Amino acid sequence: MKKIAIYGKGGIGKSTTVSNLSAALTQLGLKVMQIGCDPKADSTVTLNGGHRIPTVLDTLRKNTSPQLSDLVKEGYNGILCVEAGGPTPGIGCAGRGIIAAFEKLNDLLAFETLKPDVVLYDVLGDVVCGGFAMPMREGYAEEVIIISSGEMMSLYAAHNIAQAVRNFSGRRYATLKGMILNRRAIPDEAMIVHKALFEIGTEMIGDIPRSSLIQDAEALGKTVCEAFPDSPLAELYRDIAKNLIVDIELLPSKEVMNA
Repeated sequence: MKKIAIYGKGGIGKSTTVSNLSAALTQLGLKVMQIGCDPKADSTVTLNGGHRIPTVLDTLRKNTSPQLSDLVKEGYNGILCVEAGGPTPGIGCAGRGIIAAFEKLNDLLAFETLKPDVVLYDVLGDVVCGGFAMPMREGYAEEVIIISSGEMMSLYAAHNIAQAVRNFSGRRYATLKGMILNRRAIPDEAMIVHKALFEIGTEMIGDIPRSSLIQDAEALGKTVCEAFPDSPLAELYRDIAKNLIVDIELLPSKEVMNA
């Protein structure tokens, strides 16, 4: 099982990218679990026909002894979808909500029971503290990937995320694997991001262009990989997905491209 935490500033297209990577991984024949770690609880919307699923915290408020099936919902191509959720607005700490959700999934032996090949944590990167740092910690993700554009505040968040990973170094916590550029078509964007990569000390593992296909797919409540599986953009998501799992053997029989 490979566990990857994907961080990025809010509004950068992180959840869109993570959901497309989840879909791409299933099209490669892998069993995937996607865990949304944002109080907005919208990480898995395009994996569920445009619909939100119940969050772990909302479920726990109604039922203190839930079953695993109450917390994990099956979406597109069998993707196991989880939304941690957040506290009642104005009350409580969103980071603490993530911790509570993770603890309940552990109590129910979610990973051991469901046995996904890949787990993707979709984590808000504006604040890298408390529960938002939880996926970096021992026992959760082994690798961190940052999603950023060339915009100043997005790169500022990327630097903070990279610093958080460095602060955990030496404790067998997650390591920084690289960055995915989600372009916003700003001037000299590639040059700006490559300069940031050098400063952070990591590498580019994917470069996603601006495309109307992303909005067209979302209007259908789907990912690009589901709605337009034969498009060059879907192929790009699959190529990035392969880059994430180079240490997982893909058997020829599992190469279910364009599923």
